[in-house]
Amino acid sequence: MLIPRTISGQIIKDLKKSMKVVLIYGPRQAGKTTLAKGLVEKSGLKTLYVNGDQLKFVDVLSSRDLTKLRGLVSGYELLFIDEGQRIPEIGITLKILHDEIPEVKLLVTGSSSFLLSGKVSESLAGRKKTFSLFPLAVKEVAEIYNPFELNDRLEEWLIFGLYPEVLNITANNEKEDYLLDIASSYIYKDIIELEQIKFPMKINELLRLLAFQIGSQVSIHELGRQLGLNRETVERYLYLLEQAFIIFRVPAFSKNPRKEIKKSQKYYFYDLGIRNILINNLNPLSVRNDAGALWENFLTVERMKKLSYERVSFSRFFWRSYSGAEIDYVEEREGALFAFEFKLKSSKVRTPALWRDQYKTEVEVINRDNFLDFVL
Repeated sequence: MLIPRTISGQIIKDLKKSMKVVLIYGPRQAGKTTLAKGLVEKSGLKTLYVNGDQLKFVDVLSSRDLTKLRGLVSGYELLFIDEGQRIPEIGITLKILHDEIPEVKLLVTGSSSFLLSGKVSESLAGRKKTFSLFPLAVKEVAEIYNPFELNDRLEEWLIFGLYPEVLNITANNEKEDYLLDIASSYIYKDIIELEQIKFPMKINELLRLLAFQIGSQVSIHELGRQLGLNRETVERYLYLLEQAFIIFRVPAFSKNPRKEIKKSQKYYFYDLGIRNILINNLNPLSVRNDAGALWENFLTVERMKKLSYERVSFSRFFWRSYSGAEIDYVEEREGALFAFEFKLKSSKVRTPALWRDQYKTEVEVINRDNFLDFVL
């Protein structure tokens, strides 16, 4: 089952009209190659497909030899490089191709290694258009399922996540095997390949600790104590895990530091299937004690996918006062604040008086009955 990806239309438009290098980043197994191949077919451009794992292409593309590069792309309108992070100094090569052979358009997919190395961004400053591709969004799945079906499959996605391949697997034990394979073979690959990690097993331990704390404030000091690592190392690992599209951070919102917590953060997972397999818990919601935390993570990441794909500029936060009042999710966009509380079943919450007095807005509840409005 091939599900249309939201960003397809914009990428096609940029391929046809823009002269910039089009880069598609994202976690491994999110569907970057499938998306790019479909875009190439739709573009109608005569395309040279290059796999970054093939040495015959790597030798030419890493040579920086303009004559060789011209010979490689001669007669083509588009060069599509898949797994671009495999090619040494790919950023410099793309810069040469862009500047010296402008008649050939460039489409490149890559994992977070691009981001971790930093070299592509430096080399292509002002020359690139970047798109992030995440695991499937409910907004995308809604193209093939109606509202009843989306609600019916909700628990499945809270447990097994939304990696494209997961949706193509019927048996739960096969989904579990697939998630185990990703968790053990893929999610650390970029970090281990590019970074000199002194304690690679600590990365897994850190993720497990974060998995048990979704929806809760995270203490860097406490993480370091439990892992036996100093603060600097913990912060470095967290940064790498964010760049690898495994977790993302939501900071605290505060404009009144005397009454509101400011220096704090929560961490969520881009995919709940990965989160659940890390703690070895794929049980149904009826026997879980973390259903509320799963709901909070699900809505936070689905909202992020929606707004990111729509190219909406926004900032996200949580809010908590020193007296203990809380709001799960605060969104700032277009100069306005929007506050939301995530409740799987409940339909009513009371807006904290401090929040109402300070920011003049009410809290809206997002539950199972109205969540589609929030994520679609």
